[in-house]
Amino acid sequence: MSREICQLIWNLFETTSLEKDYELRNPMNRSSGSIMDNISEGFERNGRREFINFLSYSKGSCGELRSQLYRAFDRNHISKEEFELLNEKTTTESKMIGAFMSYLVKSEIKGSKFD
Repeated sequence: MSREICQLIWNLFETTSLEKDYELRNPMNRSSGSIMDNISEGFERNGRREFINFLSYSKGSCGELRSQLYRAFDRNHISKEEFELLNEKTTTESKMIGAFMSYLVKSEIKGSKFD
């Protein structure tokens, strides 16, 4: 889902007036990418605690992107439909990450670097 969010955000840059609002566009690009990147980086660390930590960064980036979406909507860069779709997707992604973090906290698996 994080990859889909990245693509949807990029599509906004190509199809809306966000293309020229660099002060909002650039942070949106970074936060949407950060969702996906932190999941990947945390997984590659091969340790449960580090993975949970990076998942928390990813979850935070979901919230950051939602805030930026509100600004994009308030500045009339995106439609209500575009806002609602991405707000729903980032909220769902955040909930999924949170649930995965809860699972990992309870898990006895430490990660392959501890095997």
